[in-house]
Amino acid sequence: MTDQPFNRFSDAEIAAVYRAIRERRDMRHFTDAPVAAEQLARLLKAAHDAPSVGFMQPWRFVRVTDRALRLALHDIVETERRATAEALNERADEFMKLKVQGILDCGEVLVAGLMENRERHVFGRRTMPEMDLASVACAIQNLWLAARAEGLGVGWVSLFDVDAVRRLLHMPADAKPVAILCIGHVERFYEEPMLQAEGWAKRVPQALCVDENRWPASIQS
Repeated sequence: MTDQPFNRFSDAEIAAVYRAIRERRDMRHFTDAPVAAEQLARLLKAAHDAPSVGFMQPWRFVRVTDRALRLALHDIVETERRATAEALNERADEFMKLKVQGILDCGEVLVAGLMENRERHVFGRRTMPEMDLASVACAIQNLWLAARAEGLGVGWVSLFDVDAVRRLLHMPADAKPVAILCIGHVERFYEEPMLQAEGWAKRVPQALCVDENRWPASIQS
């Protein structure tokens, strides 16, 4: 019997972590059941426990409870959805058949963004200022995995005009919305990523993304 590190989780706890990672899905279909306040509080706490470069904690969240604001966010996304379809040329019709948001259906809507006055944070950002965005992504992933463990779905919507959302939520000029997060109960989780199931794309084999002592070879599309 090998000695295990004293700070190691139990086998069951480890399995639960990997299960949440494996079964997390970008959800688009929700029921109208409300999210309990204590559940939402736990998800936001999980997000706030995320790592951040230089401990700058650049994430900010806006909970959108006003129906008119939800409708406005929905319209902003729909405008960008049509613009994206035009940019996709021959795949436009295929794209327009995809469900890209659940803003009007889910129990909760959060807008995650980058805080204002980020330039004052130099630690870890002098050569890579985009690390503030990486930190916000970590917070979103924390929330996402916690939601999956709680049986709640999350959909990350990124089809929107940044300035339009900034104006709608009265954000400072140097703050930046990053994601519209749809959170809520679902009838079931997708067995595989929705875009893979719909034939839009497929997961790249892990072996093509990892190499040793050199950059992985280019992936041919």
